[in-house]
Amino acid sequence: MTAEIAIMNKEALALAADSAVTLREEKGQKIFTSANKIFTLSKYHPVGIMIYGSAKFMEVPWETIIKIYRNKLSKKKFDTLKEYADDFIDFMSKENRLFPELEQDKYLTSNIYSYFYYIRKNIEQKIEAKISDKSKIAKREIKEITSTVIKKHYDTWKKPALLPSVPQRYVPNLINKYRATIDKARKEVFENLPISKILSNRLTDIAGSLFAKFPMEVVHSGISGVVIAGFGKKDTFPSLQSFLLDGIANNFLKYREDKHIKIAFDNNATIVPFAQSEMVATFMEGVEPGYETAIENFLSRIFNEYPHIIIDKIDKIDDNEKKSLKEKLKEISNKEFKLYKKRLEDYRRKNFVEPVIKVVAMLPKDELAAMAESLVNLTSFKRKISMEAETVGGPIDVAVISKGDGFIWIKRKHYFKPELNPQFFANYYKEAENGKEKETR
Repeated sequence: MTAEIAIMNKEALALAADSAVTLREEKGQKIFTSANKIFTLSKYHPVGIMIYGSAKFMEVPWETIIKIYRNKLSKKKFDTLKEYADDFIDFMSKENRLFPELEQDKYLTSNIYSYFYYIRKNIEQKIEAKISDKSKIAKREIKEITSTVIKKHYDTWKKPALLPSVPQRYVPNLINKYRATIDKARKEVFENLPISKILSNRLTDIAGSLFAKFPMEVVHSGISGVVIAGFGKKDTFPSLQSFLLDGIANNFLKYREDKHIKIAFDNNATIVPFAQSEMVATFMEGVEPGYETAIENFLSRIFNEYPHIIIDKIDKIDDNEKKSLKEKLKEISNKEFKLYKKRLEDYRRKNFVEPVIKVVAMLPKDELAAMAESLVNLTSFKRKISMEAETVGGPIDVAVISKGDGFIWIKRKHYFKPELNPQFFANYYKEAENGKEKETR
């Protein structure tokens, strides 16, 4: 995991990211604090890119992907920031030499097996719970549990629409092409369970949907977040576009647009956290998100149960009257709970969020950078003094992007000593032209 933030006003935007990266293997995990997560997207124009989530995409390090794209982009520029973002996604979709068919097949197979094992684990947990209650379980009950769990996962993937970028007939074509892989995975994973023809078809549909949909309920560690931020040629104010990228299967990039935020005349400033954002939310809204959710859940239960508690205590009315009164009181209770949430939301916005945003709108470039660094450091400090794994930490890289000055590093770590490697900086602006290096000034 990581902590990253973008802070924008009309003058500039600041990006800040920690350096922690978590590498997971079957026997455990290892955390390193030397990862680079912020890069220039263009050497010549005011555009940057920030990565969170997985450090690799299809087993290729993000740093490698970004620098190959940057060399390909060269001096090319676009009128808007969104065009830079769209061009990067187009590059990811079409750069087959980085993501050959063999690696795509591995990605597809791994995801199908992984999700099928996840379904099987859900089934086994429910079977074990039933055995724990009754000390035994009938075959009929195993069949019912298997059917119920698979149907629940099937409904989860059936409900959301296909991603807007999905080509027509993509899912049926993928299923036909990889039917043998899907069938093999289904037989191996569910070998001892009663899988009917209907359940088999549902599992096949799930396998196809894995590469064409993004259900909000399903999150896995292999997803990468990409934030592209800065200015296009005709952009007066900064903006950012973020995406969630999963992988490439059958030459189709599975991705989803996440956030698109622009500074404008009616939007003077904004603070946008990515990945682990609970401390930024606490700073901005005056309450920790988990605590806020716990309070809302607790009060929601009270508002729902209170009408029943009150009416059931009244002895002088019959059951039909009680039922009618409960329905009326529950309707009133729900309205009051929504009003309660709205008033607290307005209070937080007026007393916490808006005062901060007003100040951010006036901050000069150096103060934007300092604020971005402080908010990332706040998350890092919280992890350091808690018993949780320090998945946020290490040096904090900070960059500021403005229309006039371009991409400026405020703080940046190197794995080498800059004074010992002058050739690195001398080569930064060299371009390949007809097989020869050309230095640009």
